[in-house]
Amino acid sequence: MRQRYFFRLLLSLAVVIAATTATADFFVRGVVAEETVSALRGKLFLAAGVGFLVAVVVAAAGALTVKRRLQRIEEFAARLAEGDLGARIGDPAGDEIGHVAGVLDGAARRMETSFAELQTSQHQLETLLNSMQDAVIAVDAAETVQWANRSMERLTPRIRLRAPLVETLRDPDVLRTVQEAAETRAVCSGRAIAIVSGKAFDVTAAPMPGGGAVAVLRDLTERERLEKTRRDFIANVSHELRTPLTSIQGYAETLLDTEQSNGQVREFLEIIRKNASRMSRLTEDLLTLARVESGEQRFYIQPVAPAELLREAEESFHELAAGRSLQLEVHTEMTETVAADREAIHHVFGNLLDNAIKYGGTGGKLTLGVRRAGEFAEFYVQDFGQGISSEHLPRLFERFYRVDKARSRESGGTGLGLAIAKHIVLAHGGTIRAESELTRGSTFLFRLPLAENQQTSEVDPKEEMA
Repeated sequence: MRQRYFFRLLLSLAVVIAATTATADFFVRGVVAEETVSALRGKLFLAAGVGFLVAVVVAAAGALTVKRRLQRIEEFAARLAEGDLGARIGDPAGDEIGHVAGVLDGAARRMETSFAELQTSQHQLETLLNSMQDAVIAVDAAETVQWANRSMERLTPRIRLRAPLVETLRDPDVLRTVQEAAETRAVCSGRAIAIVSGKAFDVTAAPMPGGGAVAVLRDLTERERLEKTRRDFIANVSHELRTPLTSIQGYAETLLDTEQSNGQVREFLEIIRKNASRMSRLTEDLLTLARVESGEQRFYIQPVAPAELLREAEESFHELAAGRSLQLEVHTEMTETVAADREAIHHVFGNLLDNAIKYGGTGGKLTLGVRRAGEFAEFYVQDFGQGISSEHLPRLFERFYRVDKARSRESGGTGLGLAIAKHIVLAHGGTIRAESELTRGSTFLFRLPLAENQQTSEVDPKEEMA
């Protein structure tokens, strides 16, 4: 480029000199005598030669200056490509090359500022991730490790950057969760138990914009140990309380049956019997909840027609509803079978209907029904009573949670019925929720998977125990 610039400048000067010489020679022939033309022509060509030499020197000097300025631009570009964002050209000239140099210097300054801000953000993010107790690891689209925080390094010392993830974490559940998140471009979760012997981890993987995924591993070992300790404690205490409570209740009822008791004594005995009965129901519910939560409760999952489940619930609570002047209506809108344990789901209906009769009895009727909801059957129990305020709905299925504590105790409830119902439905692979509006009643809905999409049990636990 520099050579072409030099030759172009030299050629331009040569053309100018030649044109000037030819023009001068033309005019000289017309006004000067023939004998002096030869002398003047010689001087003219001599002057043209001298001018040409001067042009060569001027062109060479100009080309050398341009060469040096272009070299500085090339050196600037090379330093910039190597990552030196502090490189500058520093050409103050006002011509075109100087203007280009100024624009490039401005672009370099902006790049340096942006890169510094990016580095600061990256360092802040790394500090934040390294301070987390959860282990974090990031992989690219080829599932090679790009980054891991200190918790992950403490968890598994085998981490090597730019190495396949399978060489770092050999747990198939982690690998499957990360791969699923990268392929589906959605957040996926799983559970891992093979990373460290005796420990369980909750795995959450999320896709990254450039491909790949980032996985967060949370140690659940201590939490699950405490949860198991709590369940065992509740189960053991409840089991130990059953015998003395049964004795207290039995002796109180025996004394009540005797005719020697006066009015005040009978009143005291009735209080003892009533509270012993309530504590007995509470211990039974605690045992049931502990078994269902821990997975110790085995369910006999078989295809069942939704109409049969609704009919059994209606038969069990028809008289109780009639005693409260409530009309019990049943609506069946599907014929497909569901995968369910008949007795367990009857327990769920029992809790929901018992609450509906107690707290929604002012509406005059109750509605039981089922409808198709995608791959599930959605059952519902609807009352038309006073309803429940919206702030209570998210906590209705918590153990011991009551909307009206005084009224619940008077009705003999333990506060565990909805919690038991929730865990039974979850154990079936379904969901449960509540909808309500004040003065318009409440609707409790739970979904069970269709039998065609679920694997059913082949052995009844009762038969197996026998």
